[in-house]
Amino acid sequence: MPLPQAAHHARMPDLIDRALARAEADFPLLLDRLKGLIRIPSCSFPGFDHHHIDRSAEATVALLLECGFPAARVVRLPGVFPYVLATDHRAGPGAPTLLLYAHHDVQPPLREEVWTTPPFEPVERDGRLYARGAADDKAGIVLHAFSAKAWNDVAGKPPVNLTVLIEGEEEIGSAHISDFLAAHRHELSADALVIADLGNYDTGLPSLTTSLRGNVVIEVELRALKSPLHSGMWGGLVADPALALCKLLATLTDDDGRIAIAGFHDQVRAPDPRQLADFARLPYDAAYLAGQAGALRQTLPTDSAEAFARVWLRPSLTVTSVQSGVRGKTGNVIMDTAWARISVRTVPDQDGTAIERLLVAHLERHAPATCELEITGRGDASPAWATRTDHPVFAVARQALEMGYGVPAVAIGCGASIPFVGEMTAALGGIPALLLGIEDPTCGAHAENESVHLGDLRKGLRAQVALYGLMAASAKR
Repeated sequence: MPLPQAAHHARMPDLIDRALARAEADFPLLLDRLKGLIRIPSCSFPGFDHHHIDRSAEATVALLLECGFPAARVVRLPGVFPYVLATDHRAGPGAPTLLLYAHHDVQPPLREEVWTTPPFEPVERDGRLYARGAADDKAGIVLHAFSAKAWNDVAGKPPVNLTVLIEGEEEIGSAHISDFLAAHRHELSADALVIADLGNYDTGLPSLTTSLRGNVVIEVELRALKSPLHSGMWGGLVADPALALCKLLATLTDDDGRIAIAGFHDQVRAPDPRQLADFARLPYDAAYLAGQAGALRQTLPTDSAEAFARVWLRPSLTVTSVQSGVRGKTGNVIMDTAWARISVRTVPDQDGTAIERLLVAHLERHAPATCELEITGRGDASPAWATRTDHPVFAVARQALEMGYGVPAVAIGCGASIPFVGEMTAALGGIPALLLGIEDPTCGAHAENESVHLGDLRKGLRAQVALYGLMAASAKR
C-alpha cells in the first residue's frame, strides 16, 4: 500500500535504499527486456524496413506499462516515425516533475561483415552487451522504465512525477521534434529534463555533460569531365577532379591543423579558466586516450586541459567521406567527378548559418577553374548548446550519480551534437537539462560492434533510482 506523502518524506533514505535493492534484483529482467528491444532493427535511415520502427514503439509502450506506468501510448504525427509518451503523475502537484527522454530508433549496422556477432542479436561478452542500439539508445529506455519500476515495487509509486518521451527519429536529425513539442506542449511540462543519451568520461566514472557542439554539414562535388577517361591516354592533359578536390580540401586548414577559413574564429569565446581547471582535474592519460580512439600513430596532447578544450570547447572541421571511383572496382582512369562530405562542429556563440556561409564562400573562392563546383546540403545546421550548473538540480544529480556509481561525478563537455536540447529546454520554459547516459569511449556507438558496459548500466540504473528520491527530498526542504 502506498505510504502517505509525509511518511514518504520521513522515510526517504530508507525508501531509496529499498528502491536501490529492488533495482539490483531486477537487473536480470532489465537485461532481458533490453535484449528484446535490441532484436527489433528499428533503423530510421532511408532504405530500411520502417515497419520495425512501429514494432519498436509498440514494444516500448508495452515495457513502460509492464514497469508500472499508468499510461503509455504511441503518438504519431503525419508522416513522422512514432514517438512514445508515458506519464505517472501520482506523486501529486506538490512533487517535482521530471521529463525523461530517450530514443528508440538506431543507426544502420554499417558493414555487417565487420561485426563479431550479428548486429541485432545481443551477445554478452567480457562484461559488455554487444548489439546495435545496446548503448545508443535502447539502454536509455530501460533505465527510464526500470528506475520507475523499482519505486513502484517498494513504494507503490515514484516519489516524483514522471513523463517519458521516447523519440523515433533522433538518429536522422529529429527533424519534426519542433512539431511534436508544439502539438503536445501541455503534456510535457516539467521542472527538469533528463536526457539518457550521453556518456561517461570513462567506465565507472559518472559524468554530467554541460555543453554540446553544433554541426554544419555540406557536400561538395567537383566535375571536370563528361565521363571517366583512360589515364594513360589523357593523363597530364585534362584536369583530375580527385586531385583537385584534395587540393581544395587542404585549403580548409593550415599546416598546424587550425581551420583556415576567413572569419571562422571571430565568435569563438575564450575558455573559462574554471572550465579548464575542471578539465585539469579529470583523470587523463594521453596514451590511454589514444588507445581508446584507436589512433595508429598520433600523439595526443599531454596537457589534459588542452586536450579537452580541443574536443569540447573549440570548433573542428572533418572530412567525413571522400569518393572518386570505387575502391577495388576502378582501374587506370581519370574519374569525371570527385565528392566529399564536410562536417564542421561549432561551439556556443557561433551561428551555424553564418559558419556555413563562410565555408561555402571559402570553397567557391578556392575552387579550381578547371572544374565545375556544386555544393549541396545547405541550410540544416544544428546549434551548439551549453548550460550553467548553479541550478539546485545539478547538485542533486551529482549526489545521485555518486550513490549510483560509488565515486564523485565529474562535469564534462561533449564534442557531438544533440540539436534539440536547446530547443526543447526553451520550449519548456528554460528548464534545466541533465544530460546523462551510459555510453563510454569504447562503446562503439554509430560504429560496428556497438556495446554497453553492463557494470555501468547497473550503476546508471542505481543513479536514476536515487535521483527520484533525492529530488523528492530536496523539494520538501
